[in-house]
Amino acid sequence: MAKPSIALSELLEKGADSDLLREMIQHIVQRVMEMDVENICAASYGERSPERQNSRNGYRERLWETRAGSVNVKIPKLRTGSYFPPFLEPRRTAEKALAAVIQEAYVQGVSTRSVDELVKAMGMTGISKSQVSRLCVEIDERVNAFLDRPIEGDWPYLWIDATYVKSREAGRIVSKAVIIAVAVNTEGTREVLGMAVNPSEAETFWSDFLRSLTRRGLRGVKLVISDAHEGLKAAAAKVLGASWQRCKVHFLRNALAHAGKGQRQMVLAAINTAFAQDSFDSAIAQWRVVADQLRPKFAKLSELMDGAEVDVLAYMGFPKAHRTQIHSTNPLERLNAEVKRRTDVVGIFPNAAAVTRLVGALLLEQNDEWQLQRRYMQLEGLQALSNNQPARLSAVVN
Repeated sequence: MAKPSIALSELLEKGADSDLLREMIQHIVQRVMEMDVENICAASYGERSPERQNSRNGYRERLWETRAGSVNVKIPKLRTGSYFPPFLEPRRTAEKALAAVIQEAYVQGVSTRSVDELVKAMGMTGISKSQVSRLCVEIDERVNAFLDRPIEGDWPYLWIDATYVKSREAGRIVSKAVIIAVAVNTEGTREVLGMAVNPSEAETFWSDFLRSLTRRGLRGVKLVISDAHEGLKAAAAKVLGASWQRCKVHFLRNALAHAGKGQRQMVLAAINTAFAQDSFDSAIAQWRVVADQLRPKFAKLSELMDGAEVDVLAYMGFPKAHRTQIHSTNPLERLNAEVKRRTDVVGIFPNAAAVTRLVGALLLEQNDEWQLQRRYMQLEGLQALSNNQPARLSAVVN
């Protein structure tokens, strides 16, 4: 016990409180690991004992992020088998995927300097080319199993949004759309249902993507919520037989661009009177009144409203308890922001498979977190949604 006592006394003589705390954590953690390995070996360090079952083989360093800051720990290595302390979490799937993207970038001939800068930005110390294949296969198996899993039950509300990344293809750098689909089932639970990577957003792509979801079991969709993506509205009606909700937030941004800076508050207040109505019919009536009032001074804005009234107000035909969650793509915004943050670190992906690997790993982890949270949407009205669209909405749409 002499050595630990001396070490602690030295720590108490340190200066800054934060440094002292980190070094105390480091000391305690190191002692815990040493005692754990002693139990595994059935003998202390350097002890000769007939009961010994294993022996040490040096250390490997690991940077452990704690609330007190980064702590450098030395994990003991064993000659037989391996040891990993239970209090240190292994790398998360998304972190492995990001490492795999970097490793694959080496293999694909991306600038070594660029990759080295990326490695340093991530706080990693090195890349091993020999681990590329094994690590990628391991991640791909988990991600593909998640993205191809069967979809069970009814899912009345489906949110779809796209973010864009850059990837190498046939020697060129191209922009690819990463499509993410999130839905809520009749139990009020939110899940990531799927994703796809494609260079365009034509109707054929949207139809293929939605059909891939239906082949996995997606059914009971009543409303698809998205931004004004080309071809999605037609594909939603053709493949799912569902109505389409144009994101209210994105529409308002487009609408206010047709008004002067000093007039935008007035225009926004006028349009919001339609959203404040209690029913779909009254909202449509108020929308038309506002469009006519704005027409003399804002002809283009009124024309935009004329063509978008049913799409922007579609959510008003659904249960009132759900309207704040289904009028826009906001439920996807935080997820998309995290995807963008991670993909921006990579910059240019070596190929489309690397995009699927990293984004798919992020979606898998997010989905797991959602399952641990409380119900996303109130049950009120969910069970009542039948296979037919609400009558008032259908009457106007048709």
